[in-house]
Amino acid sequence: MKLNRFFYLVGQGVKNIFTHGFMSFASVAIITACLLIMGCFSLITLNIDNMIAEMQSQNKVLAYVDETLSEDEARALQKDVEKVGNIDSIEFITREEAMKSFESDYDSKLFSNIDSSVFRHRYVISLTDISQMDQTKTKLENVKGIADVTAHLDYAEKFVTFRNIVSVVSVILVVILFVVSLFIMTNTIKLATFGRREEIAIMRIVGATNGFIRLPFVIEGLILGALGGGIAYLLVMALYHVATQKLLSAMAFGFVVLVPFSTVAMPLLGVFLGVGILVGVLGGLSAIRNYLKF
Repeated sequence: MKLNRFFYLVGQGVKNIFTHGFMSFASVAIITACLLIMGCFSLITLNIDNMIAEMQSQNKVLAYVDETLSEDEARALQKDVEKVGNIDSIEFITREEAMKSFESDYDSKLFSNIDSSVFRHRYVISLTDISQMDQTKTKLENVKGIADVTAHLDYAEKFVTFRNIVSVVSVILVVILFVVSLFIMTNTIKLATFGRREEIAIMRIVGATNGFIRLPFVIEGLILGALGGGIAYLLVMALYHVATQKLLSAMAFGFVVLVPFSTVAMPLLGVFLGVGILVGVLGGLSAIRNYLKF
């Protein structure tokens, strides 16, 4: 295709956007809303996953050894404990080490009259998958020689459940809004094709190819989609920055570690532009399809 012909077709695509200004605005707004919701839920899910990963590194499971076992017998249990599975790391703590740890965390005077024999040998266990903490706890309790197991199940399960709910809701909303966006985009471009139906008929009579006729409408959809994706990206970036500042300034959320936006900025921009352009191109191809049938 000659360069001047290509620029003519691009110009026609841009002209169509302004010819039906309100519908073009509606298309961009719907795509922006779709991607904005998708981006917000995706960032929420990403931060929840990050918190769960942080919990997995800090939230330990304590397996206490039967107090009748000697240190050597307690250490010998490690092979049986490792067979339980879902264990990322395991550390054996003696009675003496446990007492020293308590003395460093609390007032050592409280332990002046207490012997290390009141403590138990124990295993400090980090899990590979925190969502399986309940099953892992049950298996550890069934290991012969393990007297008790302590795990913060409620805290872990609430985070995992919340993450799963957010993920499901995000997928449902994205699918619905994607379909709505495609519908609005298709109807927007159909207006342009309807207004130019006689011109399209003449171009077909004089031998214009389907690609030549279709390109302006594909260009129109591509521009609208990319514009919606770009606006959505800027809004998500601004909202995330505001939310980050609010959370970090609130004392109640001082323990929250948020993922820096810079780590997801480029992938997010690529996804937003890609989805926006995909919706636009599909809308353009769908709108012109009936006019190209023989």
